[in-house]
Amino acid sequence: MPLIPVGSGCWLSCPGEQKREKTVGKTIHTMLRVLDEERSVAFYQKAFGLEVAERLDFTEFTLIYLSNSETEFEVELTVNKGRTEPYDLGDGYGHLAVSVADLDAEHARFEAEGLAPRKLVKFAPDGRLVGRFFFVTDPDGYQIEVLERSGRFK
Repeated sequence: MPLIPVGSGCWLSCPGEQKREKTVGKTIHTMLRVLDEERSVAFYQKAFGLEVAERLDFTEFTLIYLSNSETEFEVELTVNKGRTEPYDLGDGYGHLAVSVADLDAEHARFEAEGLAPRKLVKFAPDGRLVGRFFFVTDPDGYQIEVLERSGRFK
């Protein structure tokens, strides 16, 4: 006879346990550590139209929240005062993703702005189109995927 997990492991009604409601979280921001506030803010303004929503200055660090009218999701830039060495992003960081309506026009704009976008990619493993995209790197080495709005990428 299989064992039924007790406590939070119960997926269905378990003997002797009350049904619990699921907790649903709302994704609100991602944080990136940056060396140069001015350089990073300028990049995100130019690349994605993000503006400073709030800037919180503390003794040892500054938090800069960036947003635009497309979404409530924000990018939080953290500047640790006194830091002079670039951050080691290691091998665990993946990327941020941003969707745009016209990928070709955005790629051309990124090139014109001198943002050095990588080549346009049509991702279609097994012949099925999953999406079109390009990558760009911010001043601190973070990778950002710019996806065409279609399919699951809205």
